[in-house]
Amino acid sequence: MMKVAVLGLGEAGAIFAEAYAAAGQLVIGFDPASTVRTPEGVDRASSTAEAVAGADVVLSLATAAHAVSVAREAASALRSDAVYIDLNAASPQVKTDVARTVDGAARVVDGALIGSVVKFGSKVDILLAGPAAEEAARMLQVVGANAEPIGETVGAASGRKLLRSVFMKGLGALITEALDAGRAAGEEEWMREQVAAALTDGTAALERLDNGTRLHAVRRSQELDASIALLDELRVEAPVSTGAADRHRYLARVTDHPDERLIDAYATIPTAAIGDARDRLGFLSSRIRPVWAGARLSGRALTVRTRPGDNRALHEALTVARPGDVLVVDGGGDDSRALLGELIAERAINKGVRGMVIDGAVRDADELRELGFPVWSAAISPAGPYKDGPGHIGHTIAVGGAVCSPGDIVVADGDGVFVVPRLEAERTLVAARLVLADEAERREAIRRERA
Repeated sequence: MMKVAVLGLGEAGAIFAEAYAAAGQLVIGFDPASTVRTPEGVDRASSTAEAVAGADVVLSLATAAHAVSVAREAASALRSDAVYIDLNAASPQVKTDVARTVDGAARVVDGALIGSVVKFGSKVDILLAGPAAEEAARMLQVVGANAEPIGETVGAASGRKLLRSVFMKGLGALITEALDAGRAAGEEEWMREQVAAALTDGTAALERLDNGTRLHAVRRSQELDASIALLDELRVEAPVSTGAADRHRYLARVTDHPDERLIDAYATIPTAAIGDARDRLGFLSSRIRPVWAGARLSGRALTVRTRPGDNRALHEALTVARPGDVLVVDGGGDDSRALLGELIAERAINKGVRGMVIDGAVRDADELRELGFPVWSAAISPAGPYKDGPGHIGHTIAVGGAVCSPGDIVVADGDGVFVVPRLEAERTLVAARLVLADEAERREAIRRERA
């Protein structure tokens, strides 16, 4: 009997964990999100290190964003002869970083899932690359996986997957756009028939690609970004893939946003504690300050990029904003013309927008305070804006020295503004609460000394 550790109990992780348990193996799983269910037959650990301790094989399915940090958490508890299979849809560089992080604590294998785990289950095709690829293939074949070793170079398997993603993710993006167009024209059923007739699996393939693309838009946009980077290295121009990545980001903004309860939970966490939990990476520049004292917010980022001194894009953003959004605006840091005033704030309140963060100037500071509308800005200027454009909505931007993507969680208070990447929101919330608990204990100890 093998001891199998599965890190990440989302869709793919749960499928593999249940398959190994059904095959009579001892399976230990870990996922930091308390809302993720424990698969049947699987023992749940309280940490990554506890899950991997004594394991013969480790399957990392914690998403590309967490691949290296999870490997770091696991390294100290791994057996040196364990096989650590990184199955995250990550770039070759990330897989190499994972191998470097583990560095002798176990034998790292780069794994790439080729095809839909939802459709094929644990019998999905898997490419494997690394010195222990042959052994990893045998371990995966226990649950019926069609595992194919392709060499000893970590990163080779994920490289092939990224090449395939150029086609598959682009096809999924095109299908969602075609169906949305058909729906808007009142011809959805006819359009579905046309697309299904062109696919080998017909309607089943259409449903899988349409639903899967919408459901996993965030992760797939990041995978496409990695594919585009690979094409750039190969000196292959990628306008179609770039468009497909933008389509995924759009879908992520309108269909795959953080749960409102998660956003609200951040309202009680100071930005300082979040910063401590994330190694201080994610703060906007300290020149971006609250317009009025006592303001604080947490919300979902709706990103805006505009030329300095022009607020046409802000007006356009308000037409698509949803309750719970925070407008995060890259205004180039210009302090000569205000991008926001009382009237835009009134419209934002009507849309349920929670506040705005602007790398630029605003005006009507007293009115904003009276409205109770939270705004952080780089400056205050009475001069009004231009309204000519251009501008972009829903793209990843740099604002105040930090990166912000659509749907990231924005938290702001009197100390400043912090951006939490959406895929790391659950893990960050847990870590920030631990920071607060530790601070409370130390505070009490200091006060006891004073008493």
